[in-house]
Amino acid sequence: MRGRTNNLTIGERVAWYRYRRGLSQEVLAGLIGRTADWLGKIENNRIELDRLSVIKSLAEVLDVSLGDLLGEPSLLDWTGDSGTATVPALRAALMDYRALGPFGSDTDAEPTSVAVLRKEVGALWDAYQDSRFGYVTGRLPELLHRAQAAADHHDGDGQDQARRLLGLAYQLAATQLTKLGESDLAWIAADRGLAAVRPTGDPLVTGSLFRSVGHALHATGRYTEAVRLTEDAAGYLEPYLKHATPALLSVYGTLFLSGSMAAARSNDATTTRTFLAAADQAAAQLGADANHLWTAFGPTNVAIHRVATAAELGDLQVAIDLGPRVDTAGLPMERRVRHALEVARAYSAWNRVDDAQAVILDAEQMAPEQVRHHFLSRQLALTWIRRQRGKPSAELVGLAQRLKVLD
Repeated sequence: MRGRTNNLTIGERVAWYRYRRGLSQEVLAGLIGRTADWLGKIENNRIELDRLSVIKSLAEVLDVSLGDLLGEPSLLDWTGDSGTATVPALRAALMDYRALGPFGSDTDAEPTSVAVLRKEVGALWDAYQDSRFGYVTGRLPELLHRAQAAADHHDGDGQDQARRLLGLAYQLAATQLTKLGESDLAWIAADRGLAAVRPTGDPLVTGSLFRSVGHALHATGRYTEAVRLTEDAAGYLEPYLKHATPALLSVYGTLFLSGSMAAARSNDATTTRTFLAAADQAAAQLGADANHLWTAFGPTNVAIHRVATAAELGDLQVAIDLGPRVDTAGLPMERRVRHALEVARAYSAWNRVDDAQAVILDAEQMAPEQVRHHFLSRQLALTWIRRQRGKPSAELVGLAQRLKVLD
């Protein structure tokens, strides 16, 4: 599907797959407990289809992946930052058989020191939080190679430190690949990261990697499993919380934020509130916004997730009332722009399209790569184009062309 249906809305993709499966609107709508009239409006772009719980239900009945309906994965553009070796090179690094057994590194060069490796891992995580997706993707293969070589070469405490850094490099790969819609590769990366860290017994990095497992589950629509993972991961970390560092407290709280999104996408409002309350308690204990282990965790991130979960649960009033009032200026760019997309979604669903477009355009100015690679921005722009009675504005056409949803 990559590149072939960029100019289709999610509703139009539903219609395309419905025809392929030989289903009528009445039959497909009935299979998910909806009316044919509702489905007709979805397929004709008269109703926005942006709640992942509903999209997942349609994907399951049509026997396609969630990514098939979202138009993911999308092609990562070549830029000066990315170079011309991007996701395929990262795929090759993740499928390197030497990471699976006692084969060791294929280089005779002196392995990277732990201090240098720590600096390199931190620099790429910082770039990710600056929404430099092409830059991160293009440099991850070499980082993974160097981190694996360091873990193979060092011994004792040095090896444990190298393994932790290897785990964090794999976590970054999983996080970045999830953003690009490469959910299967993200799962492999998260699994490799946990395997790398397991011998160290480090609860902090292990807990951090559980977040990536949860994100990979989200990306494939396995929301019930993501909720269960949140509960299991929290249970794993709880014995270490008696003397929790700010970093461990941040990882713990962020697990509940991810879990709250999974619960909302499962239409489980009770669990969503429970997880948000647990995250809120951790944020209160932390005392202020912070970015320990690149979590961007604190009271503001909890507020961001209150908006996002409200939108997923269909409570647009909460999203509209709270979303624009959340001050994200102190957070990393990736978090700021992700929240902006949620605000734009709420505005659009509330028929405040001009406000929604303004938010998207501001977000694009801040982080064009992130806006380009999120299904919400692509689908909102294309839906606005489809709904125009007359000629769409040059500003809207320009946005749609930059997002690669319009030729």
